[in-house]
Amino acid sequence: MKTILVGTDFSATAFNAACYAADMALALGKDLLLLNIYTIPVAYYEVPIVINEQQMVQDLEDEMNKLKEQLLQRISGKVLIKTALRVGTFFTELSMVCEQVKPYAVVLGSQGSTVAERLFLGGHVVYTMKHLNWPLIAVPPDAHFSGIRKIGLACDLNDVAATVPANRIKSLTADFNAELHILNSEQQRESSPKMARESGVLHEMLQTVKPHYHYIVQEQTDQSIMNATVENHIDLLIVLPKHHSLPHLLMHKSHTRQLAMHCHVPVMTLP
Repeated sequence: MKTILVGTDFSATAFNAACYAADMALALGKDLLLLNIYTIPVAYYEVPIVINEQQMVQDLEDEMNKLKEQLLQRISGKVLIKTALRVGTFFTELSMVCEQVKPYAVVLGSQGSTVAERLFLGGHVVYTMKHLNWPLIAVPPDAHFSGIRKIGLACDLNDVAATVPANRIKSLTADFNAELHILNSEQQRESSPKMARESGVLHEMLQTVKPHYHYIVQEQTDQSIMNATVENHIDLLIVLPKHHSLPHLLMHKSHTRQLAMHCHVPVMTLP
């Protein structure tokens, strides 16, 4: 897990995410892999249009080399940067590359600057955050890496033993020498044996890193978590996507989507 993998489409959002990843790689002593996944456009016209795939690939390689040089200048050549082009569907190809590389983390830009980009990137990135079997960091357009001193973990205190990857979280806090802050938000605070038991399990699992606990009562769960990241100066927010039944998906909004699309700090998912 020596490599940070960065997915890029050469947009401004993706460039910012690549800069974030390069700075993180420098801080952690990791390598960087820049990955572009493209598809061959299919168009239906009365008069057939010839697509020059060779020229398209050459253009992508030129863009990739340009990005690589920009990042090398940024980090004074102190990080090994490799590049890769893959053709196919984004999630499938990304998953295959991850299985080969076994990255420390995957980094993607989370939001575009236009409504169309936000809709496209939002669905694209959120699906990947929910289904990729590797840690993924979604970087907002205005986020910059300047070290990670405080890590937030959004936790609903539900089935903690099965859903909280404690070892990975403890490893992250050690890698960055960061504080860990547990952010739990409920619409109403009810003292129950189950809640007390789950809270106790979490305390025991993470006691070696001595986390700070923040219990919040507020109607808007996602907004309260985002407010807590501001109030506590959180640099990286960890969320734990959970798979739900179809009725639940139809009745409830996705917390992962809300946080990825609107949080001002990078959001990390741990499978």
